[in-house]
This record gives sequence, structure tokens and C-alpha cells, in this order.
Amino acid sequence: MARRRTTAPPQDYTENVVDIDVTSEMEGSFLEYAYSVIYSRALPDARDGLKPVQRRILYMMTQMGLRPDRGHVKSARVVGEVMGKLHPHGDSAIYDAMVRMAQPFSLRMPLIDGHGNFGSLDDGPAAPRYTEARLTAAALTLTDHLGEDVVPFVPNYDNQLTQPEVLPASYPNLLVNGSSGIAVGMATNMAPHNLGEVISAAQHLIAHPEATLDDLMEHIPGPDLPGGGKIVGLSGIRDAYASGRGSFKVRAKVEVEQLTARRTGLVVTELPVAVGPEKVIEKIKDAVTSKKLQGISDVIDLTDRNHGLRLVIELKNGFNPQAVLQQLYRFTPMEDSFGINNVALVDGQPRTLGLLELLQVYIDHRIDVVRRRTTYRLGRKKDRLHLVEGLLIAIVDIDEVIQIIRSSDEAAAARERLMTIYDLTEVQANYILELRLRQLTKYSRIDLEAEQDELRREIAALEETLGSESLLRTLVSTELGEVAAAHADERRTVLLESDATTTATVTSGQLKPAKTAVPLQIADDPCWVILSASGQLARTPDRPDLDDSGPRVRHDVFASVVSTTARAEIGAITSQGRMVRLQVMDMPVLAAAASPNLAGGVPAGEFITLLKGESLVCLAPLDAVVALGTEQGVVKRVNPEYPLNRDDWEIISLKPRDRIIGAAPAGDDDDLVFITANAQLLTFAASAVRPQGRTAGGVAGMKVADEDGVLSFGVVAAADPAAVVVTVAGASSVLPGMAAGSAKVTPFSEFPSKGRATAGVRAHRFLKGEDGLTVAWAGHGPAKAASAKGVARALPTEYGRRDGSGVPLSQTVELIGAAQNWTSGDGQA
Repeated sequence: MARRRTTAPPQDYTENVVDIDVTSEMEGSFLEYAYSVIYSRALPDARDGLKPVQRRILYMMTQMGLRPDRGHVKSARVVGEVMGKLHPHGDSAIYDAMVRMAQPFSLRMPLIDGHGNFGSLDDGPAAPRYTEARLTAAALTLTDHLGEDVVPFVPNYDNQLTQPEVLPASYPNLLVNGSSGIAVGMATNMAPHNLGEVISAAQHLIAHPEATLDDLMEHIPGPDLPGGGKIVGLSGIRDAYASGRGSFKVRAKVEVEQLTARRTGLVVTELPVAVGPEKVIEKIKDAVTSKKLQGISDVIDLTDRNHGLRLVIELKNGFNPQAVLQQLYRFTPMEDSFGINNVALVDGQPRTLGLLELLQVYIDHRIDVVRRRTTYRLGRKKDRLHLVEGLLIAIVDIDEVIQIIRSSDEAAAARERLMTIYDLTEVQANYILELRLRQLTKYSRIDLEAEQDELRREIAALEETLGSESLLRTLVSTELGEVAAAHADERRTVLLESDATTTATVTSGQLKPAKTAVPLQIADDPCWVILSASGQLARTPDRPDLDDSGPRVRHDVFASVVSTTARAEIGAITSQGRMVRLQVMDMPVLAAAASPNLAGGVPAGEFITLLKGESLVCLAPLDAVVALGTEQGVVKRVNPEYPLNRDDWEIISLKPRDRIIGAAPAGDDDDLVFITANAQLLTFAASAVRPQGRTAGGVAGMKVADEDGVLSFGVVAAADPAAVVVTVAGASSVLPGMAAGSAKVTPFSEFPSKGRATAGVRAHRFLKGEDGLTVAWAGHGPAKAASAKGVARALPTEYGRRDGSGVPLSQTVELIGAAQNWTSGDGQA
């Protein structure tokens, strides 16, 4: 079917057009929008420290009964209740505010106990259908006593419900949790503080209304951030406390740790506000790529929910950790600025407030809350007293009261007769009429009189409180103290006073100047590298080149001590004739040059990979001629011509079943010493052995019997008057450690020098039951003895004859070495 198209007649709209001034319309609309954003969305109220959406969330959750002692409910349910009844905006705004109140890294005292993924510094939260929430105990103190007319209530957006204009707030929430927001033409950014410190300052101001800012700063020295960290520079904080505007720097908390035997790292456990580990890692990688940062080899994020933040920054060898840390502060968010702008609503108007004003506004609010609560309770007590007085009148003649009620045609007549006969008020008469007969019978005159007396005492106390400003302020202060006792915790943020040259803690009393900027790389300072006889490797922080003083230990003895520098390389010689290159800077640094048990050292196996059956013999410099002695009596002096492009190499060609017993640097003027298990000692000049290349097999050093073997090989400085020979004898049939044996200390000068490749002379005469030496050593005295674990052992204090017997020992000796270093800086055990 065809349809006929019709055209509507034109309409005249000119009669509906209203001429307006665009300028006036824009100004009016903008002001309305600005006022709405400032008052209803972006700025917190100075009294309870909450924005409208936060206040509505807490109030609605209170109405829903989501207390800490009850189960969590879906966040979506809370969002729906708030949006449907109180907040005329979208659900995303409500949920975002709810999430922030549940994040421990956003608020110093979280107000919502979240269950599920409420986000992290680097990631957002899960959707509200996946998370659950309830109030925290701290949130309950903000909403306490709402049912006692403590704050005014205002209509909601559709005038069907009411909501509190402000919460009672039993603690200064704005100072404790801070706030941030951007309004039209203004913004706020307030730092969190420690609850205990804030309440202490509030109590001081209540007791001393004339208190100054300096008085309050004795209680609140500075902000206390949720993530901890270090605040550097307090001048900006004082400016903010005085005027409401200021800034300060926040630094991450970093510790220098020895990650492995060869690797040092910076471990970050606290970061500035709103800075997450992923952001730091990204900035570090960018700075390393652009060559702004040096000395960093890797960054590992070990952060988890159980152990908290742990960001490990591994450093390259040779770089000073403190210098690298200064670079990190400069080029990454590990140091960040926090700008304070204390803008909040006071009587509906935005104001910039200092610390004194913020506390005063809160105290005035809290005094008003307590006054209103006291007035409310006084009214309730008076109402109850009025009813009790009526009951006492009626109970005297309860039978007649019942008869009057039963004989009356209607309730109104009964009420009139009761009021006339007993002189009751209408309220009292109605209360008696509403009571059931069984309730009338249970009342006891004695109980009612006791209740009457108690009510009168309570009324008198409430009236006294209302009539005294001092009592009212004392009550407010007492309640603040109760909140602090229940919820206050320790300060998390360290406060540091800083300027261009000094750094010291605020509470130290005196400022201690900081060290000047340290160089980025470790300086090539002199040091000692030490190998203990129990297998520990370490280096000293410096080398005292005074007199004969070198590194000392109280118990463990030295196997080798090499004089070198921090950025140098040294060699480690093994029993299978290998030399392994070691970087000195890889060695852990001892806490002090005189460190007991080589505290800070690590097992040599952490630095050197040993083959099966191989052991570490000694350390040696790479630029010195080193003498080697083997178990079969071979001796070799090795020229320091080592490959530059290899980490390990052979320094002697050993015969089958032979192994290196000892090694040490040896000049032409030094003496070489062999001591066998059968107590034969041979010494001859090192010049008798011509230095050879590293692949040579050495020459005959000592003639060793078939049933014998070299037990000790060492180097003694020529004409050293303090050189000694220490021998310890025992029985081979006894298990190690079961019999102590005997020991003898003999001046080295008593042993004559013999020719190379001879059998030497007797060095120890065995006692009955002894069949060989268990330990032997020759070197710069006095000698020191220890067990295999480094525990000190006593040696004879008097010298014995060259071929004499030893003195019986009370404890087993397994290690012998020098008591202190030599002036040459090289030694062996």
C-alpha cells in the first residue's frame, strides 16, 4: 500500500527564544561548577579530614553493620548502597575512594579492611565484584556516637534520606592520614603524620591554648609517611607548619649488603610516597642506558606480600656503594619531593591552614561533639528520671492504679484520672498505661529508688561537665588519650636535618657533619689480603704501613698474607699446581684490621672452584717470584710471566701422585725450608734454585726417603733473628684429635744450611709412642697454634734443642702460623 508523504507546516520558534548575556551565563555556570567541585568533591573538611564521598562510604558501611568483628562483604554491594542512597555520582568514583581508604601504602591508618586485591604501588585493584571489605577499628572511632545527636544531619541528594554533615572523628584524621585533591583553581596535598604524636600535640594544645608552633613541633617533629623512608631537610616542614605551604625531600631506605662472596648490592626496603618498585626499575634502566648511572649490573625485585618491599640493586665490582647510591638519589625516584599545601574546608570555605590552625579547628569540633553528646545524654537521663519518679508514685498504691485503669472506659479517661489523682504528667501517665501488668508487678520500690539516686548523680555530673569549659576540655583530652593507647604505633619515617654540608638525625642533640662526596669507584688504596689456615678469605679496608704492624687475628692463624691494593689482582695456588687469578676488590672487607676469627671473611671455596682432591695452598702476588715445594721434595721458583687473558693456569708440571705442599714469594736472599714427616729439616738459599717458566717441572729440592714425605715447605727471610721452627709429633696409629702429642719450638738459626737435594738434619726426637710429625712450620716468630676450627692452642714458651724432644701438649694442635705479619707483607702457614 502506498502512503502519501505529508510535510509539516513550518513552526515559528522566535517566540520561545530568550536573549541572555553570554558573559553572565558563563560566569554563573562556572561559579556553580567550581563551588560544587570544591565543596562537594575535591577538598576535605578540616574537622573530620574526609571528602564527601569518603564520609558517605564510612557512614553507609556503619549503617550496614560492617564492623571489624563481622565478616567482609562484596565491595560492589557497598558501592551500590552508597551510590543508590547517598552519592549522586558514578560507581568508579566511589570504588576508587574506597580502595584508597583500604591501602596501607596510601593512608597512615587505613579506614577499610580490604580482602582481596586492592592494588599496589604499581598495579590497580581488582574489580569490586572480586574484592570484599569491612571497616577497621580506626574507622569506628570516626563514626562513634552518631546516634547521640553529636553532629548535624543533612538531606541526601533526593531529600529522602539524611546523612551526617561531618563525622564525630575521635582523632585528628586529616593530620594522621593526610589528603590530596584537585579542585577548580586550587588543590590540596597534605602529608600523613603519626597518630600518637598528633594526639600528644592536640592534648598539649587543649591544656595550653596559648601554645606556639615551636611547642607543638616538640610533639610533631615532622610527617610520618605510610611507606617509611627518610625525610631529608626539615626547614620546608616548618614552613608548611607555619603557613600551610612547604616541601621536603623523601629518600628510600637502603642498606648495603654482601649479596654473595663476590657481589655487593643495595637493598631497598622503603620507598618515597606513591613510588613503586617497577617505576624505580624503569628509571634505573633508562639512566643506565643513557650512561647517567654507572656501577649497576642488575636490579631484582623480590617484593612480595609476606616480606614487603625488597628491591635488590647489584653493583659492579670496584664501585663504591655510597657513591652509586648518591647517583640513584639524583636520577631515580628513590629521592622524591613532597609539596605540602594544606587546603581544607572550614565553615564551608577553602582555607590554607598551618599546624596550629589545623589542630585548633579539630579541637573546636571535638569540643562541640562532646558538648552535644553530653547534652543528649543529659536529656535522656532526665527523661528516664522523670519516668522513674512517676513509677515510684504509682507503685505506692499499685492496686488502686490498676483499679483505675480497669474501671476506665478508654485510655484517655484512665490517663486523665491518673494525672488528676496522683498529680502525674501526661508522659508519666502514658508510660504507666503502656506497661503490661506483669511489668508492674516486677518493679521493686528499692530498685527504683536506687536507680533514681544513680540517675540524679549522673545528671549532676553531666550538668557539671556542661557548665565547666575546663571539664569539657579535659574530657576531650582523656578520650584522645584512649584512642592513642588503642591505635598508636611507632614512627616509620626517619627525620634527618640536612644542608649542603651536614647530615644528622633530629633527635641526636648535635648535628654530626657528613662525609664529603665519595668517589664513584673504589680507590686503589693499599690493603692486606688474608687467607687463614682454616680457609677464610678477606681483605682489610686499609694497610697500616707503620713499624712491623700488619693484620692480626686473635684465634685463627694466617696461611698467607699478601700486601697489595684494592684494585689489584693476586694469585691463588692450589695443591695440583694451578694458579687462579683473583680480583682483590671481590674480597669481603673486614670490619677492622684486628678482627677476631677473620669476622667478615668467607670460605675460599666461594672464590675458587677446586677440582676433586685439590686444596688451596696459599696466596701470592702476581709480580713476585714464587717458590713451590712438593710432597716428593721437588722445588721450583716461578718467574712471574703469567698469561693476561686467562683466569687460571699451570705453574708447575707435577709428577704422578705428587702435590704442592707449600708456596711463598722468595727472593734470592731468602732461605727455603723443607720439613718431612720423619722430622728431617733441610734449608738452603733460594738463590740455589734458578727461576723457571711456568710449565717447567722444577728441580730436586730435598732427598726424601721412600717411606717419608714432605710435610711443610716455607720461605724464611734471610738473617731473620725472630725466625723459628715449630714441630708437633704424634702417633700415626691414633685417630686424629685423640692424642695431643708433643711440640717443640726451636730458633731457626740453630739449623745449618745444607746443599740442595740433600736429606737435611734431624729436627725433632720422638718420644715413646710417637712415630712422626703431624704439623710443622718455619717462619717469622713468634708462632701461633690453633685447632682446625681456629680455636687458639698453647705452644711451649721455651725453646728446645734442635734435635731434642717436644713438650707434651694438653690439646691437639692442627694449624701453625705467624702471630703477626712481616714487614714484607707476605707470609704462609
